[in-house]
Amino acid sequence: MIRKIKVVNRLPILFALFLAFISLVSAQSPPSNADIDRKVDEYMDAVLRVDGFSGTILVARDGKPIVSKGYGMANIELNVPNAPDNVFRLGSVTKQFTGMAIAMLQERSKLKVSDLMCKYISDCPDAWKPITINQLLRHTSGVTNYTAFPDFARTTVMPTTTAEMVEKLKKPPLDFEPGAKMSYSNSGYYLLGVIIEKVSGKTYADFLQENIFTPLGMKQTYYDDPQLIIMKRSAGCQKQAGKIINSSYTDMSVPYAAGSLASTTGDLLIWDQALYTEKLVSKKSIDEITAPEKGDAGYGYGWSIGKRFGHKSVSHGGGIYGFATDISRYPDDKVTVVVLSNIQSSPSGQISSNLAAIVFGAPYEIPKERKFISLDAKKLESYVGEYQIGPNMVVSITLDDGKLMGQLGGQSKFALLPESETVLYSKDVNAQFVFTKNDKGQIDGFTLKQGGGSTPAKKIK
Repeated sequence: MIRKIKVVNRLPILFALFLAFISLVSAQSPPSNADIDRKVDEYMDAVLRVDGFSGTILVARDGKPIVSKGYGMANIELNVPNAPDNVFRLGSVTKQFTGMAIAMLQERSKLKVSDLMCKYISDCPDAWKPITINQLLRHTSGVTNYTAFPDFARTTVMPTTTAEMVEKLKKPPLDFEPGAKMSYSNSGYYLLGVIIEKVSGKTYADFLQENIFTPLGMKQTYYDDPQLIIMKRSAGCQKQAGKIINSSYTDMSVPYAAGSLASTTGDLLIWDQALYTEKLVSKKSIDEITAPEKGDAGYGYGWSIGKRFGHKSVSHGGGIYGFATDISRYPDDKVTVVVLSNIQSSPSGQISSNLAAIVFGAPYEIPKERKFISLDAKKLESYVGEYQIGPNMVVSITLDDGKLMGQLGGQSKFALLPESETVLYSKDVNAQFVFTKNDKGQIDGFTLKQGGGSTPAKKIK
């Protein structure tokens, strides 16, 4: 029986995304490749000027690049610019490869997505016993998202075995009854990695290398590891109080099957093109991978499914310390857009959407600088406090040397600048905070506008 699934607002793996745009370009007939190249240059010039984008982009049609360019610096300290063949951590773009691995194992009769996950996970708590592999794939399992744990920022620097992480995931209660809702959970994809290893007898990294990367000729795609010598690797950065700094460290055993891979725009185009063929799995499996179940919110096996500009889209973004990524496929049109950035707050998803709009002759928006105002000390003090955002997340707002600063958990602080008396904006994480007041005129919460979505937060202290 298939249940109708309720959608729950979610936050990405890292607190970063979204750039506001206020200059709209009107729709027109689909442009030529030359026009696309010109419009992309115009658009990216504005993104560079306003957001300080650093990374690579690829726009392709029928498997052939129309635009493939690098921007900013692959390594600021060594003064090395980004080029189209630079390697970037993918974050949650990894999930589509995990989903493909599960589909391959199903075709080889090693498992079924209808199987209960506890068939492959030992000593399951009772609450986990109804959960299927399919629910892990589609974020409907109810297993709490481990990147939202209060100690995540502190523990992400420590190497973690799969056995240790699974034990940690068993402790919290489920967020909801399996199958009742959809709520994005990196924990589900971590557990899928454990299942892949159990069933295949290989490490997650080796299975992907032997069954996907090598057969497709993806020579610049890796299970990332700081100890590996990876040629053309871009160094990850982040913004803090308006300045670019080196990103926080994370041990890649922590993101694992939910976000551990690294690649290039060119290799991701190879991957994209393979999904039009049966090189890896049958067409039936491809259709299952890239389609939602009836009644759900549009999520396949590591892919978000929907429509943009009237065209079917199959896409996914990624965020991990130092990087922000997006791959968007428009399969009916054979159009592919990839955006990889080595600054974790970059609005890669919004950039990707606007690049696609250029290809389709749809309206898109050119970024412009925001205008900020000055507020007196008493007004600034009124924002100070702790705000609950999500079941396990708290945003703290403090006043440091006369400047408002925000902080999510143990992550880096970000500067907040007032656009009005009720709206603050952070360039560091490309997010807008719209504050609300109670009957007494006191601030009691805010709505976070980031990545095209809105998430409410309640003041708790």
